[in-house]
Amino acid sequence: MKSLLKMTWVEAKLFLREPASAFFTLIFPLLMLLIFGAIYGANPVPGTDSTEAAIGALIPAFTGMSIGIVGLMPVTITMATYRENGILRRLRTTPASPLMIMAAQVVVVFVMTALGVLLLMIAGKLVYHVQFTGNALSLAAGFTFCSLSFFGTGFVLAGTMPTARTAQIVAMVLMYPMLILSGAGWPRELMPAAVLKISNFLPLTYVINLLRGLWFGESWGQHLLDVGVLAVMLIAGVLISLKTFRWE
Repeated sequence: MKSLLKMTWVEAKLFLREPASAFFTLIFPLLMLLIFGAIYGANPVPGTDSTEAAIGALIPAFTGMSIGIVGLMPVTITMATYRENGILRRLRTTPASPLMIMAAQVVVVFVMTALGVLLLMIAGKLVYHVQFTGNALSLAAGFTFCSLSFFGTGFVLAGTMPTARTAQIVAMVLMYPMLILSGAGWPRELMPAAVLKISNFLPLTYVINLLRGLWFGESWGQHLLDVGVLAVMLIAGVLISLKTFRWE
């Protein structure tokens, strides 16, 4: 446990020293809320009955966006870079295990993502007077569940891609269509039927569906499909990432 705490502390300092990771985790979702809040503020999203509800619908969407970005970018690139630069090879000579190394990464990116989401919620409350109608514990559990599901995918990419550059390119190719088509940028209710069919194949769609439902007070039982897809991602991500982890 002591070794894990030390490694986590080092990873946290390294994370904050990387401007891009800190920006996309802590600041980018907040900027998106302010920009899209100005766009959608006077035009409630279909299915909502007020400006506050429309802005409220953006918060779980941008939370999902943050989870997708962090899961596919910092996690993937960091681990792939460590392997390519020989850092993992040196860690192999220490008591650190693959599980410990991945756990330290998960703790750091999860806490930073949670802080970014907290800033998002505070801004929604102070700037747009958003009212949260769900259960806080249920939403926190949903956030944790969705985050872990995507982090597993990031570790799989890091373990299977030959270089850090390749891992970054593949992560971006996977990420950008999801940001556009999953409902992270604008509600799926505004998308044409053909696009909706495509979005059903994107994992981030299920993250946003679940988080949005929990935000508005819906139960987990109303999102069994979302939970099932994400559970498969989580289990497969953990098992495959442990199998594909490479020291060098």
